[in-house]
Amino acid sequence: MTKATARALAYLVSGVIVGVASFAWSLAAVIGVALLAITQLGGPAFLGAVWLNRTLAGLERRRASWVLGAAIPAPYLPGTAGTIRQRVAAVGVQPATWRDLAWLVVLFPLGLAGGCVAIVVTAVDLGAIVAPAWAWAVPNPHAPFPMKPLMTTTSGRIVLTVLGILLLPVVAWLLRTLAGLQARLARALLAPGSHQRLIEQARRLAVTRQRVVDAQAAELRRIERDLHDGAQARIVAAGMTLALAARKLRNGNGNGVGATGAGVESDVALARRQLDEALAELRRLVRGIHPPILTDRGLHAALAALAGDSPLTVAVNGDADDRYPAAVESAAYFVVAEGLTNAGKHADATTCTIDLSRNADTLRIRLTDDGRGGADPSGSGLDGLRRRVEALDGVLTLTSPVGGPTILDAELPCAS
Repeated sequence: MTKATARALAYLVSGVIVGVASFAWSLAAVIGVALLAITQLGGPAFLGAVWLNRTLAGLERRRASWVLGAAIPAPYLPGTAGTIRQRVAAVGVQPATWRDLAWLVVLFPLGLAGGCVAIVVTAVDLGAIVAPAWAWAVPNPHAPFPMKPLMTTTSGRIVLTVLGILLLPVVAWLLRTLAGLQARLARALLAPGSHQRLIEQARRLAVTRQRVVDAQAAELRRIERDLHDGAQARIVAAGMTLALAARKLRNGNGNGVGATGAGVESDVALARRQLDEALAELRRLVRGIHPPILTDRGLHAALAALAGDSPLTVAVNGDADDRYPAAVESAAYFVVAEGLTNAGKHADATTCTIDLSRNADTLRIRLTDDGRGGADPSGSGLDGLRRRVEALDGVLTLTSPVGGPTILDAELPCAS
């Protein structure tokens, strides 16, 4: 509390100096740029003034963090190359350019008023607390009541000290309140606005879309490779085996008599095994694309089946009847599947807990194992999961200190 009050007092008192300097600069900059606007120096003068405005605004963001406890992010869009006219246009259309100027102008009356109030109330309260040390030196027999007895008598000075101590919490609250109001106003003007947030969201969505396209292309290549190397090869082998059996039936033993017996039966049995293996391969491939159990019974049942197939001891917690959008259930399923695979193969884990919880319109999946930890958050497997989660505007985080435990968290929007 004492540190917060001291920071609030420093913020308010420094606001007097900063406010006067900011207002003087803003006035000079506006007049200077306006006068030079009709010349070739108008563009460079505007860009120079904006640069200094942003520097001062950056200092204000750091100064406001004394009270807010967290730095205010810069709202500026990346600069673009081009001619002076193009750069002026790019800077001029940014709302943050004019919000900075507005704050530097508004800071003058706010800083002056807040700083004066802070200085006065602090000085009066501290003066009252130490009244016995100085009040005797300034006697005033003509002071009005009740100041005369408080200032001119020993008991009155002691009363002033007691009152000053009792008012300390009130003064501290007032300082923190004034500083908080001014800092929140600074955040309202100097933090990224809706325009900047929309641009950042559009940029993030563009990156996410590209990553989704890349992930989908990689997934298609994987499916094609698995079909070619797995099921397709087995089906071709089964076809060749059946063709060989048919040839044996036609040619017999070389005497034109149809062959029968163990030779043909073994070929047919081999073809059946190859077709069964191809069918199993296709089923594994389908489960890798979208497990049918997700559609039939939901996420909880699919995770329970996944836990049953895992070599680890896995507990699944959550509402078994809760259903989510198909894309959300699919992403959650593959997050857990990859997490269980990593826990068994790389972390030497023996037990794992899967927690499903729904908070408003967000599904949270937490996978906790008792392995040795030290997992790489930037690994290829986790990067693929992160792309899948980010495609749904979700967040995937991994906490894996050396020695464990490893905690994989995924938050997915699941609004209908």
